[in-house]
Amino acid sequence: MNAVDVVQQEQVPYACLFLSGDVMTGRGIDAILPHAGNPQLYENFCHSARDYVRLAEQANGALPASIGDAYPWGDALAVLERMQPHIRLINLETAVTASADYWPNKAVLYRMHPDNIGCLTSARVDCCVLANNHTLDWGRQGLDDTLATLRGAGIQAAGAGKDQAQAAAPAVLTLASGLRVRVYAFGAPTSGVPASWAATAHRSGVNYVPEITVSRAEMIGRRMAAERGPGELVVVSLHWGSNWGFDVGDDERAFAHALIDTGGVDIVHGHSSHHVRGVELYRGKLVLYGCGDLLNDYEGIAGEEHYRPDLALMYFVCVEGSNGTLIELQAVPMQIRQMQLRCAPAQGAAWLHTTLARESERLGTRVEQGADGVLLVRG
Repeated sequence: MNAVDVVQQEQVPYACLFLSGDVMTGRGIDAILPHAGNPQLYENFCHSARDYVRLAEQANGALPASIGDAYPWGDALAVLERMQPHIRLINLETAVTASADYWPNKAVLYRMHPDNIGCLTSARVDCCVLANNHTLDWGRQGLDDTLATLRGAGIQAAGAGKDQAQAAAPAVLTLASGLRVRVYAFGAPTSGVPASWAATAHRSGVNYVPEITVSRAEMIGRRMAAERGPGELVVVSLHWGSNWGFDVGDDERAFAHALIDTGGVDIVHGHSSHHVRGVELYRGKLVLYGCGDLLNDYEGIAGEEHYRPDLALMYFVCVEGSNGTLIELQAVPMQIRQMQLRCAPAQGAAWLHTTLARESERLGTRVEQGADGVLLVRG
């Protein structure tokens, strides 16, 4: 019997959240969806989103002739159905727009056509984090379109808005039990978020955190502690750090610890790295330093294979409703193949376990592997 079974049996108030790293439904993935947008790109090497489809097919074979909205999620839909999380939260690294007003001198631009919003609704996503380095790839009109499309689909957004007040405001999600989860999102320059993307009192943009320091974290955490009410849990979603590399900086650890020390934060949800990084259990609270990509169009791209960006984890976080203490983290191994999520083969699941266990041990956290291949961190 796992921890979730125990709390259900004892009727202890709890929340189970599905958390993901970067979900990139633009570029190559948008090109295979039913309502593909303009494929033109402004990159040094690829000038059409279809180029990424060809690379994927060269690497792993032809894609199906007919592809629907739900195709990229593949086996992940069955995993979500089995796990039954109360809330589904992703970091959406794609502008949802048909805007042609691309951000000048930016090397990589992600865009999904608004008519492909079914790709997100098919997975019943509840909230998209937008405080990242791709939300304004297609200008402020692209951000406006993204916010409007998500709103029209009944999906909440956190970390970006028409002005600073809206960008800083949390998404608030209410569980059937009455528990509420407040999701705040921040984008840091260490992940490539330009300072010019910061929302201001008179300009749309992202919720920008200019520095990863203890004093900044204490200021943020104290504000959240003051804002949270009884029966509320707080998640801070952070787009920070480099794309590649396992090392967790001392500044990142100190920042995460300070958020928790204020009493204002229960879960730190970090992302930006294209591969998994270590997890930490600090004072009973979960810190995910880098969730890795969940969906991308990187198949066939050479250069960083040793990081295995084709492998992904679906994170299911169960916490006590009264204080946010971790009950259990279950991380389900997946693999991206033919632009679709599939259950990871045994070798891939073993690599994910070895890697996550090694990196988490450095942070004082033990990662076990269950008989079904699911990775476990218990509170």
